[in-house]
Amino acid sequence: MIRRIGYVLVLILIFTACKSKKRTVAHQPKPVVEVKKNRNPNAGLPKDGPKESKLYPLPANPGRFVKFPIANTQEYIDTFSEIAQYDMRAFGIPASITLAQGILESGSGKGELTRKTNNHFGIKCHTGWDGEFDFHDDDAKGECFRKYNHPMYSFRDHSIFLSTRSRYKFLFNYRRDDYKKWAYGLRQAGYATDRKYPQKLIALIERYNLDKYDDEVVDGGLDTVRAPKKYEVFTHVVEKGETLYAISRKYAISVDELKQINNLNNNTISIGQVLNIRKEKTK
Repeated sequence: MIRRIGYVLVLILIFTACKSKKRTVAHQPKPVVEVKKNRNPNAGLPKDGPKESKLYPLPANPGRFVKFPIANTQEYIDTFSEIAQYDMRAFGIPASITLAQGILESGSGKGELTRKTNNHFGIKCHTGWDGEFDFHDDDAKGECFRKYNHPMYSFRDHSIFLSTRSRYKFLFNYRRDDYKKWAYGLRQAGYATDRKYPQKLIALIERYNLDKYDDEVVDGGLDTVRAPKKYEVFTHVVEKGETLYAISRKYAISVDELKQINNLNNNTISIGQVLNIRKEKTK
C-alpha cells in the first residue's frame, strides 16, 4: 500500500512539472489604428461664413507634400479657375483677382516658394498660424511662409485670409466684378509692397481674359453687390481706465471702425467722451 501511494505521488509530481513547462500564449488585443478625417472644408471659416455646399470640394489631405507640376500659365488657369469661381460665389472675391494673384505670386505655379510650399499667394505665417511652414527670402531674409500639402488648400486659405482680416473689409463693398477696384484696393490694404502691383494684376486679367470667369459667375445668379446691411446706432460714455481697444472688444467692432465713425486720428480718448457705436442688426 505504501509503495502504491509512493507511485501516485511521483506521478503527480511529474504531471505538475510538465504543466509548468508549457508556454502560456496570451491573446494580445489588436492595435487601434487612428483614422484621420479629411480636412474640413469649413475649417477656419467664421460661424456665419459660407456653408459646405457652396464651397469647392477640396481633395482629401494626402498626409504628405504633393508636387503639382504646371506647364504654363494657360494650364494654371485651366486647373484653378473652377475653385476661383466657387470661392467667388462663397466669399465674394472676384475669380479674376484670385487667378491673377495666383499667377503673379506663384509664377504660374513654377516659382521657388510655390514649388516647396504649395503657397500660391505668398501668404506669410502671421500670428495665429499653426500649420506647416517654411522659410524664404522675400522683403527680408528668411521670412516665414505658410506651407500646404496640396495647392487647393492654398486657394481656400487665400479666400479665408481676405474675407476675415479687417484691413480688407472695405474691398467687399466693391462690385464683385470690378477687378480694377479690387486690384488697387489690395495694394491700398497692404497686400503687397510693390507699387505697381495693381497694374500687374490688371494686365494679367486683360491678357488672359480672366474677367470672363467673373461674368460667368454673375450670369449664374450672383449679385454684383452685397445686400445693404442694417445697423443700430447708440453711444458709449468713456469711463476711467477704458481704452479704445477695450471698447471695441466690448461691442465686437474693430478699432479702425470706431475711429472712422468718430473721426478719430489716433487711439487717444478721454473720460466722459461720448463715442458713437454702430453694430450690425442681427436677424
